[in-house]
Amino acid sequence: MRLLVDEDTAVQIIGPLRHVLIGHEVAHVSELSWKGKKDLRVLPDARNAGFRALITRDRAQFSDPRECDAIKKSGLHHIRYAQRQEGMRGLALAIGAIIAAMPMVMQELEVASGQRLVQIANIEPRRRFEVTDPQRTPPSVYWPH
Repeated sequence: MRLLVDEDTAVQIIGPLRHVLIGHEVAHVSELSWKGKKDLRVLPDARNAGFRALITRDRAQFSDPRECDAIKKSGLHHIRYAQRQEGMRGLALAIGAIIAAMPMVMQELEVASGQRLVQIANIEPRRRFEVTDPQRTPPSVYWPH
């Protein structure tokens, strides 16, 4: 399946997506010289170019009746995610969520009988890891004292 990554999604996601989506073609709008093209043009152009899915972080698309109509008419699977934090931390959380979800999302879309709208759940920044001070809480009886 051909997947187009929208301009509002960091180009740094392309390499990891290509790595986890073997057998699928992944392209960023900037690679197609479509940078700056409005979504109302990207959607039909993507369909005409053979793309079957679009991944975007554009949260306003479903608030605009013209964009909703364009999404529906394109027939593209519409995959969206939110980046709740800006900067490198937000980018890392968004990329983590996307990379974790996309292999399963693509499996679902490959067997879908029609257009699907997908929202990738966020990775929350809290409680993603645990830090231990080995001086206070050694990991086992074999930890040197």
